[in-house]
Amino acid sequence: MNPTAAFASTLVDELVRHGIRDAVLSPGSRSAPLAYALQEADRAGRLRLHVRVDERTAAFLALGLAKTTRVPVPVVVTSGTAVANLHPAVLEASHAQVPMLILSADRPPELRGTGANQTTDQVRIFGGATRWFHDLGTPDERPGQGDLWRSVTSRAVAISRGLPSGDAGPVHLNMPLRAPLVPTGGDEWIDSLEGRPGGAPWSVTTPAAPDGGDTIAAVPRTLAVLGHLPDPAQAARFTRFAESAGWPLLAEPFGTFDSSRTLPHGPLLLQATDWVRAHLPDRVLVGGRVTLDRGVAQLLRHPDVEVEVVAPGGVWADPSHAARRVHAWGALDAGHGSVAGCADRVWADAWMSAGELLATEAGPVIDRSWPSGLAAARVIAHALPEGSGFFVGSSSAARYLDLARDSREVARDVVSVANRGLAGIDGSVSSAIGFALTRGGRPSYAVLGDLTFAHDANGLLIGRGEPRPDLTIVVLNDDGGGIFGTLEPGAGASGDSLAGVDASYERVFGTPTGVSIATLCAAYGVPWELVDDADGLAERIGNPGAGIRVVEVHFDRAQQRALQERLFEVAADVLP
Repeated sequence: MNPTAAFASTLVDELVRHGIRDAVLSPGSRSAPLAYALQEADRAGRLRLHVRVDERTAAFLALGLAKTTRVPVPVVVTSGTAVANLHPAVLEASHAQVPMLILSADRPPELRGTGANQTTDQVRIFGGATRWFHDLGTPDERPGQGDLWRSVTSRAVAISRGLPSGDAGPVHLNMPLRAPLVPTGGDEWIDSLEGRPGGAPWSVTTPAAPDGGDTIAAVPRTLAVLGHLPDPAQAARFTRFAESAGWPLLAEPFGTFDSSRTLPHGPLLLQATDWVRAHLPDRVLVGGRVTLDRGVAQLLRHPDVEVEVVAPGGVWADPSHAARRVHAWGALDAGHGSVAGCADRVWADAWMSAGELLATEAGPVIDRSWPSGLAAARVIAHALPEGSGFFVGSSSAARYLDLARDSREVARDVVSVANRGLAGIDGSVSSAIGFALTRGGRPSYAVLGDLTFAHDANGLLIGRGEPRPDLTIVVLNDDGGGIFGTLEPGAGASGDSLAGVDASYERVFGTPTGVSIATLCAAYGVPWELVDDADGLAERIGNPGAGIRVVEVHFDRAQQRALQERLFEVAADVLP
């Protein structure tokens, strides 16, 4: 057995011993030893291999695979630009605390800095975005190599999972390899390459033990606000804590939770500023990162509101610079008894009644707006089957859901995820596919804008025989960047048109592409269907087909600002 083959087979074996069950590979010559080892593990049923020819989509696929399993997924690439193409997904994984392993093949030291083909400086290429970087020595034939390789692999997996720090994220192993890059010389090696007995991992790392000293005070007039969390299951823990206290809960559309205390159309309720001022909370308790609504940010900056944050993984978000106290995530478990039933009933019920009243008035306005992004998002959210998986695209799609859904009408046990670490639109198709591949045959869905879909259309480039999930992708097509029409660049809009905005708006913000989603899908061999009525969309969501399929909904983005402003008026009128 030659050194590179010995190294690759040992590394893959140790990954499997740590519970790695999925790996993503992009083809390349320098990374060939790992390709052979991964393929052998796939054939033996030890892990599931996914091959992608585009390194950027490969990395976002791995991100989606790890998002809910919380088990790092290795991405194996060759040297040169192949490594650089992983950077967007590495950044997203870093900010969203998603475990990921970057395994990059590299030229050996004697070829670095010589102008050798496909050779660049890959040492710490991702800067501070990785939790750990290690440049392995070039494998050679000498005793003790197996222990080194297994030890480094164990450390990489542990750090990626956030053990013991609690801060999960990407880890980069750079691997300089010399020829031969294909298996040669049989199975013999100069000493034992065996791992621990019984298939155990080389090193076992446990999480840091909480000190148990942190408690969350029982403040009766507390509004709980749930944002994006690294693990969707964490949302349920925060929700249960708020419910035990009896506090009203405003939640972004991410996570896994069922809550009778969740405010329907919560962000819309905050637009009734006079009502909010009259029912101001004494404290806002924030779980995770709040990324969608400016009304929440405004509330957090209110001088009469105390802000406390519950942070997973030792990292907390406070863009308003308003947090007075930061709690470890374990405080949720420790504090149940101290806050149970502490809510000011009259005050909390007023918030819930306001949400219910607003839902009664705003819901029909949204329904009558069909075709619109808000109406389509509402139909999708309310039609999702129980226990389904739901990937939410960035930009307008997430905001449509945040405003339009009545949280009480969303089925139980829906797992909703998104790439909110940096909230970019890139890689969304690939991440949605990766997420769906972890759902074990349960129905999965994604809602994406047309630009988000087109930006990662190569995520649909899946080779014959590769694992494919059952995933229905709904493309909300307004032919461009509709979100800008609802932000400052679209402030000159009047009525149902954008005629009042600056003449350059369409070119630099609207960015209409005119892309044919149907033709794009046909090029990748993916079934496509145009749906033009709400009942038809609900039927497609309630009765999804097998495999990956795309459902397209058209609407006019020029009308979205006026519709949003109309809903804000409804909130102000209903809740004076």
